[in-house]
Amino acid sequence: MKNFVFHNPTKILFGKDTIPSIGSETAALGKRALMVYGQGSIRKNGIYDQVTKSLQDAGVMLVEHGGVKSNPVLSHVHRGIALAKENKVDVIVAVGGGSVLDSAKAIAAGALVEHDVWKFFTGKKSIKATLPLSCVLTLAASGSEMNSGMVVTNEETKQKFGFANKHLYPKVSILDPTATFSVSPAYTAYGAVDAIAHVLEFYFTNQEPYTPVQDHFMEGLIISCMDSCNRVLQDLKDYDARADLMWAATLALNGLTGAGLGKVGFPMHMIGHSLSALYNAAHGAGLSVVIPGWMIYQAQRTPEKFAQFGERVFGKNSGSTEKKAAQGIQALLSWFVKVKAPTSLTALHISVQDIPLIAENALALAKIWNMKDYTEEKIGEILKLCV
Repeated sequence: MKNFVFHNPTKILFGKDTIPSIGSETAALGKRALMVYGQGSIRKNGIYDQVTKSLQDAGVMLVEHGGVKSNPVLSHVHRGIALAKENKVDVIVAVGGGSVLDSAKAIAAGALVEHDVWKFFTGKKSIKATLPLSCVLTLAASGSEMNSGMVVTNEETKQKFGFANKHLYPKVSILDPTATFSVSPAYTAYGAVDAIAHVLEFYFTNQEPYTPVQDHFMEGLIISCMDSCNRVLQDLKDYDARADLMWAATLALNGLTGAGLGKVGFPMHMIGHSLSALYNAAHGAGLSVVIPGWMIYQAQRTPEKFAQFGERVFGKNSGSTEKKAAQGIQALLSWFVKVKAPTSLTALHISVQDIPLIAENALALAKIWNMKDYTEEKIGEILKLCV
């Protein structure tokens, strides 16, 4: 195990009836808030009323900025930054899923600088400070509620870039599983896929030869994500299942999974981001297409860890290393099919003829993320396994 520092400053309030705490928690951070949210679902399920009442009762002046898309876009972030500056807000409140949180983080960072916030994403500028951020989570998926990362799409350049910075952790995140009761079966599944993808990136790309604590932790999270997702899809208002999925998704990317693993990569996300940037594919849907293809490609070269995955996660204990690896990949693919997540580019209505375009787009992010072993040709080979 490599040396590591684990420091996560986000305060979590988890459970039923915690949403009304957003007012007092936010008031401790600032008195003039920009509330960022999505396309209006929080108005339908009552969360909007709970949040705004709590903020108003706590004496927080509120400026609203709705309309975040499921793949958050830079133009919306720009408008939010302008609103924040114009109204001299001193705190950001995010109410939604990962897309809303990521937009809110970008606004929190951009509100304190004069240059274009996109320069953070391209590595041309570094974040020195942000406005404080509080959030109410409504979707189990990204882990953005307890991590330092954010992802945004630049519509003009067709680039979906992400990065992490220590200043981007939310100060407080409220996780009430009942807030996810209205999430559709499709987006419940996509969220679970996203959480599993986060774990798989760390699990398969680290170079440490023996990491039993981390491996068992990550394998358990994957099993928990699948099990809780299955239970939710049987009953969308199963509180315990929603709670299990919500907490597993948070743990998947809050820093614990990667502790002690040294250098890791995010190749599946790197390619998946291009599917969202070019075709507006839902993030989890793009990942469920890319994951099996990437796993097949990598297992042909380093089958041992994939065999361990097959054994421990799916009980594939017979046969050669290569056979167990293949069986594990097939079992995960079968689960994607079971929860009705797409498993091919064709299912996303993407032509095989577009593979060079996707590979070229993904290469730009590979360079920013310093993934030097991912050439345009290699990305293309992986995508051919996703058809």
